[in-house]
Amino acid sequence: MKIVRILNNNSIVAKDDRQQEFVLLGAGLGFNKVRGGIVDESKIEKKFAPADYKIAGQFMELVNNISMEYILYSQQIIEEAKINFGKKLADTIYISLPDHIANAVESAKKGITVSNPFRWDVKRFYQDEFAIGEYALRILKEKTGISLAIDEAAFIALHFVNAEVGGVKETAIEVTKIMQEISNIVKNFFQMEYDEDSLNYYRYITHLKFFAQRIIANTNYPDGDEELLDIVIKKHNKEYQCVLEITDFLEEKFGYHLSSDERLYLTVHIARVVKAM
Repeated sequence: MKIVRILNNNSIVAKDDRQQEFVLLGAGLGFNKVRGGIVDESKIEKKFAPADYKIAGQFMELVNNISMEYILYSQQIIEEAKINFGKKLADTIYISLPDHIANAVESAKKGITVSNPFRWDVKRFYQDEFAIGEYALRILKEKTGISLAIDEAAFIALHFVNAEVGGVKETAIEVTKIMQEISNIVKNFFQMEYDEDSLNYYRYITHLKFFAQRIIANTNYPDGDEELLDIVIKKHNKEYQCVLEITDFLEEKFGYHLSSDERLYLTVHIARVVKAM
């Protein structure tokens, strides 16, 4: 591949043998290089392919509008998410994360902070992503000397939730709101506090996450074995009454109908998390 344009020491535009352009990222890719030079392909860490022209264009625009330092910090955070948390991420994270971090740090320098009303819910529902957000705050403190508010960990976490490959296209905020509302219905129905460290709670929250995604996508499980549901109702009648309350709420707010299978699974998960109290 030959270099067409050097964006900075760590990112370049290059063409392959078929004259297709790529945006390439990698430590030192552009260092001491010149236009027309050969790309050291062993240093390529990320390649934006021709199919990603929109993202590549956005990235080049980003390079021209924010300090490269924020892009490098973001790459370090993204690598942490991939290597230590096993996250598979869409290329959009290379645009959204540095853009957010640049705005957050520059705003903090001016004494401007933004509160996140969903901070506690993000921490509860997306523990890995929130941990990545906390890691990001530590890196930014180390690199810039700026201590961002813990609310920023939740904002950063949501960028990773939205970029995770295989997730719904709707925003994580919408999913979080639905999880929060259902979680509060259960909490108020049983007048309890969750044991957020328990395995049953983790399973329950995971179920709610995918359940919320189906609500947004307006897809659900087909009706299943009514006899099995009857058995579950007899064994966990109070939990099922709570599910009926959730059913009414979802019908009224989203026009979403819970199938018998969804009512069954939700009843079982609620029964487990209540039992753990």
